[in-house]
Amino acid sequence: MKLRTRLLVTFLIIVALPIILTSVAYSILKIATKQNIRENYGVENVSMSLIANPVEGFSDLTDAEYEELQTVAQIAPEQFSNNSFLEHTNQMLLERASCLVIVQDGTILYNGGRLSDEICEILSGAPNVADFGKQGHYLDGLEVLIKQVDYVTADGGQARAYIVTTVRNFVSAGLLWAIGLFVLVVLVATGLFLTRWIRTGVFVPLSELNMAMQHIADGDFDYVIEAKGKGNGEISCLYENYNQMRLRLKESAEEKIQADRQNRELISNISHDLKTPITSIKGYVEGIMDGVADTPEKMDRYIKTIYNKANDMNRLINELTIYSGIDSNRIPYNFHKLNVADYFNDCVEEVGLDLESKNIRLNYTNMVSPDTVVIADPEQMKRVINNIVGNSVKYMNKPDGEIDIRILDELDSVRVEIEDNGKGVSAKEIGHIFERFYRTDASRNSSQGGSGIGLSIVKKIIEDHGGYIWATSKENEGTCMHFVLRKYVENTETVQ
Repeated sequence: MKLRTRLLVTFLIIVALPIILTSVAYSILKIATKQNIRENYGVENVSMSLIANPVEGFSDLTDAEYEELQTVAQIAPEQFSNNSFLEHTNQMLLERASCLVIVQDGTILYNGGRLSDEICEILSGAPNVADFGKQGHYLDGLEVLIKQVDYVTADGGQARAYIVTTVRNFVSAGLLWAIGLFVLVVLVATGLFLTRWIRTGVFVPLSELNMAMQHIADGDFDYVIEAKGKGNGEISCLYENYNQMRLRLKESAEEKIQADRQNRELISNISHDLKTPITSIKGYVEGIMDGVADTPEKMDRYIKTIYNKANDMNRLINELTIYSGIDSNRIPYNFHKLNVADYFNDCVEEVGLDLESKNIRLNYTNMVSPDTVVIADPEQMKRVINNIVGNSVKYMNKPDGEIDIRILDELDSVRVEIEDNGKGVSAKEIGHIFERFYRTDASRNSSQGGSGIGLSIVKKIIEDHGGYIWATSKENEGTCMHFVLRKYVENTETVQ
């Protein structure tokens, strides 16, 4: 559930529950009050006015008896001396929680309700009818309502008939305590439920996320938190974002570990590859200094060897420079429109001289039209050709070495194939040769050294030119490198 929805539900419960409880309590009190009035005052149809204004309601309960007593007082006052009349009238009043009291000259002649002495004392000295009329007078402290009817006795004396109504509590204290306890229990239970609900839905997940983040801070990227039962709310999104962050951090950490390992391997490879030509140069220089090269021919051979070893060192340093720009995309490019035939003719001529000195035959075939043009950096493309050819030479294991360079036309692109008849690459290794630091000769010997980044540089350069490269090979038969470059097509519009 979304956090917003959870808060909205909590708000609605907090607002609605007291209203519902108040309505329930009101209904219970209303029902209990009506039942109490029915049982104690004999009223079947209990109106809200009776509940809202009980004094006025109780006054209305005895209006009929009061009118009857007024009529008797005017027509037949002698009835007030008739015990049968008094008992009959009192019995009717008792059904209304009332009673009849007759007072003459301050003396109570009839007490139909066994009233307390305090009430009797008040009635004995009660004021005139102006105060105790039809509406009656409520004695607050004694909780009684008194109506007064004056009449004249047979001997001409003044007497009074009182209707005394007991105003009882409509609802018992026990019921009020029960309702209060019920409301309290419901509110406490609801509060506990909402607290647990918010804790389970918000604080527990946040605690889990805090623990998970602590694992991240400790470098543990394998701690997974499941979003089971969390729905599609904000907490679930946090869980998902954490897991995605964890995977990315784990991937970054693994990449960093791999990069550190590769850098250490690169330093080791470069150190090994530099050590070999430096040792050779040092040996030949010492030979010259010691006079070993005592003939012009030997001196010339020593100097050429020193020159070739220096070129090997320069090539390794250039590869290292190019490698440093691969990840940051800082390989310098200077693109030009190159005529394919002219450019590869020059490259083959340059490469051919070097291969000839190594007794490797070079075959060149150009199948594209003379006007075919590509967009490329001539220096970087030359590095591609030299790295591939250099790789072929490095792994040439036959005395009659041969390298074929073919330029093929493929409609909107040009495919270059460089094939040798060297020792080849196994099927399980062919898919890895373009990876950085991958070397098929894991043993590293002096004749087949290398940093392991040559072909990865080639792949990067070709892809930066918008092309792609792959290799095919058979063990002990040779390897063929294929790369494709898009042709340049000049946009021309004919003006009508």
